[in-house]
Amino acid sequence: MGRYASDPEWASIQPIPLNDGSETGTVPLATIAYSDEYLEATSYLRAVMAANELSERALQLTEHVISMNPAHYTVWIYRAKIIFALNKDRNGELEWLNGVSLKYLKNYQIWHHRQVIMSSRDHFPTLPPKEMDFLMEMFAQDSKNYHVWTYRHWLVRHFELWDSPREIADINSLLNSDVRNNSAWSHRYMLRFGPRNDQPDGGMVNADGPPTEKGRLAVVDEDLVDEELQFAQVKIASAPENRSPWSYARGVLRAAGRPLSEWTEFARKFVVDKRDDQGQLEDVEVKSSHAIEWLADVYAQDSTSDQSSARDEAVRMLNLLKDKYDPIRRNYWDYRIQQITSGELPAAA
Repeated sequence: MGRYASDPEWASIQPIPLNDGSETGTVPLATIAYSDEYLEATSYLRAVMAANELSERALQLTEHVISMNPAHYTVWIYRAKIIFALNKDRNGELEWLNGVSLKYLKNYQIWHHRQVIMSSRDHFPTLPPKEMDFLMEMFAQDSKNYHVWTYRHWLVRHFELWDSPREIADINSLLNSDVRNNSAWSHRYMLRFGPRNDQPDGGMVNADGPPTEKGRLAVVDEDLVDEELQFAQVKIASAPENRSPWSYARGVLRAAGRPLSEWTEFARKFVVDKRDDQGQLEDVEVKSSHAIEWLADVYAQDSTSDQSSARDEAVRMLNLLKDKYDPIRRNYWDYRIQQITSGELPAAA
């Protein structure tokens, strides 16, 4: 006799067993080997859900089922329903979730449930003081956990934390630990330049318009832009082949309406021409393939003004990528070269 069948507290419940089709004569193609404990618990879960029972024993049952299968999304929905119906302590629920989250790092349902619980303005008018500490504990386990980052994005929007000193401090800490953490770079961009709840169209110019305008800020804080560009340069210097800060800088310049050419001198530090006494090119010292691509885009944009020297430089940079520094995308670089040599407007990122 199982745990629930032998418990007097559950004597009033008639369990509903799993119907895999075998009762109607249909033979399942692949039967899942559930344990007896799981089969019994879910049979009682189906019974209380069918009766829409919102009770303490049902809540304990959901915890038992989750401990065996945390990906069972239906039981999470039912648990949230019980929590709200019984007006259970939300902080207590978060404490329980902390342990479950650390045990099952890659589970989406856990974080959706946390968001549902945290969404209650009555219980959480402001961000709980320990919430960010726990998220950093999660990032210590996996600093690029997609579900945790998605939840943190939601927290920023929900509690309007764009300018929170803690947000930037945590992002700085994560990037200092791993400058290649593209998730942290993405979060930083959202904090600094992403759409905000109180701004029409997210504070962007022509947010749905052509690529030349899409992503532009309506109002630009030039000091902030300079600060972020300097931050990106420092991080690039520490790991020139890391794409994330190069991409971040592109986004910052686009948001501010500034040209890529503003960084020509900086990019040139990573792509140095070696010439002989007569000025003839002998070799190119390359420290970053991303700098080559950056310069290719700058020269390609200049080439639209019938500047043959800029066109030649753009093609030279693209050939460096095609032949040596990024040959896996050879076809793409050939396409870019064809755009420039044919006089078409190149599509720079």
